[in-house]
Amino acid sequence: MTLRTNARVAGFAFLLYIAVALPAMILETRAGKGEGIAEKLANIAQHASQLRLAFVLALVGCFCALVLAVTLYAITRDQDPDLAMLGLTCRVAEGVIGAVSIPSLLEKAWLATAAGADAPDPAAANALGAMLLKMPESSGNMAATFFAVGSTIFACLMLRGRLIPVALAWLGVFASVLTVVCLPLQLIGVLGSPITELMWMPMLAFEVVLAVWLIVKGVSAPPRRQAV
Repeated sequence: MTLRTNARVAGFAFLLYIAVALPAMILETRAGKGEGIAEKLANIAQHASQLRLAFVLALVGCFCALVLAVTLYAITRDQDPDLAMLGLTCRVAEGVIGAVSIPSLLEKAWLATAAGADAPDPAAANALGAMLLKMPESSGNMAATFFAVGSTIFACLMLRGRLIPVALAWLGVFASVLTVVCLPLQLIGVLGSPITELMWMPMLAFEVVLAVWLIVKGVSAPPRRQAV
């Protein structure tokens, strides 16, 4: 694909990723509310259809991550092919880790709605529920960490090559580095709400503006291509 086509595909992938990832997260969070495992499973049983919809949305988001890995690599590889490949690898890891974790959404829906001979005993249900409710959170944080590192690399390469406006590129570098620093602190329990929610605001602003820019304007041709 041409540089212009890759930029447009990346722009649409950014917007689609945001459009499916945020509702999926909201649906999953709403379905899993409750104080204890039993209360959470009872709430999931009432919102099982929402969890299934969250599964579909999250799966689409994983494919968006893979599309972004390829298109952002194609856009930035002329700046530094090795760093661009590392960014691609991080974004692929993000999509793969996310894909591995999303079947737990269907498993939680099954566990909460199982009845009769298929239903596990209460003790087993609590143990399974505790594992399934914890798995998406830990996997999501790991996927987000790979996302943050990949985003940092691509933002730095776009800044180096002046592929997008300098102010926008600097916003991307700042937003990406912020998440790279904060996510490990969240994983070890140093940071909590509301900081862990607010740290994503600069990234959201960057990706929305970048997506529109890529669709409308594309990227500036790297110097090597201009010389050719």
